[in-house]
Amino acid sequence: MRARRLRTGLKGWGGVGAMALACVLAVLAALLLPAVHSPGGAGGGGADGGGHGVAHGSRARAAEECTDPEKQTLAPSGDDGPTIDAIRARKGEKRKLIVGVDQNSYRWGYRDPNSGGDAELEGFDIDLAHRIAKDILGDEDAVQFKAIPTDQRIPAIQDGRVDMVVRTMTINCDRLEEVAFSAPYFRTGQQVLAPKSSRITGYDGTLADTEICTAAGSTALSTLEQDRTDGTLPEGVDLRTTVPNQLDCLVRLQLGEVDAVVTDGALAASQAAQDPTVELKGDAFTTEYYGVAMKKDADDLVRRVNRVLEQWRADGAEGWQHSYDRWLSKTMDDAAKSRPPTPQYLRKS
Repeated sequence: MRARRLRTGLKGWGGVGAMALACVLAVLAALLLPAVHSPGGAGGGGADGGGHGVAHGSRARAAEECTDPEKQTLAPSGDDGPTIDAIRARKGEKRKLIVGVDQNSYRWGYRDPNSGGDAELEGFDIDLAHRIAKDILGDEDAVQFKAIPTDQRIPAIQDGRVDMVVRTMTINCDRLEEVAFSAPYFRTGQQVLAPKSSRITGYDGTLADTEICTAAGSTALSTLEQDRTDGTLPEGVDLRTTVPNQLDCLVRLQLGEVDAVVTDGALAASQAAQDPTVELKGDAFTTEYYGVAMKKDADDLVRRVNRVLEQWRADGAEGWQHSYDRWLSKTMDDAAKSRPPTPQYLRKS
């Protein structure tokens, strides 16, 4: 099915140059942290790697005990605690909030190559990280960003390499076994991205006998693997192509190495904005929520982030809606996504 040739027509990032830049960014991100593992290894696709489903038995057990994972968070509070105290106790140049982010997700966390000079990280997730740093340390620039591959998000939190991850990270039951999440700050769902000329029409039988690219440790990969186990994945779908960072899938698609990409619709919409020769195919086939991930025992930090999110949602001038309008409104065509999710909290004092 695939025409194994380089597809042209990139918008905004400049054709071949964009693909080269994307590859370089992916390599740089991988070098910042220990090497990622392939799915099925110690770090790929499982809970330790931030995956939606680990072994299917573990996934089933988690599903039995956990419902509505986006509601499994603590009520907002401005009180300090041991985690926040430790962040504030850092001295000198190290007195910063350390945040794991993406650096190549267009309009979420990325470096704009057209901005000139030393391109700073910008995007919707980056705005939120600055907001949290301002609340905790009194300075929105008191934040150290660490670029983290998809399947290193949870290990980076558990190992203490970052204080939190703000990186289009879906809240789900398996991940709640490993980390704590804030209240949700964005709603999305898995969708198919493919060339406009493709016969693929969505997450349906037109995917039969195609090769799909996903990011290792992503909810896309674990959802497709579970659907294959359940017998609902179309016949002959090849899931072997996984990459450290989701943007790498767009490059594979442009090179004709895969037939389609499955990822969060919010990310896919941004990629379609970069490359006018690809498009979203069909509707989202899951409902998911992004949250800020932190260590499981960092209750004071979770509560503080939830308070920041409450204020961010309510702030009309520099809040959630302002960031959405600036970064995402041009790429998101679903009006329902232009409103922040309404949070619900655990009944804990």
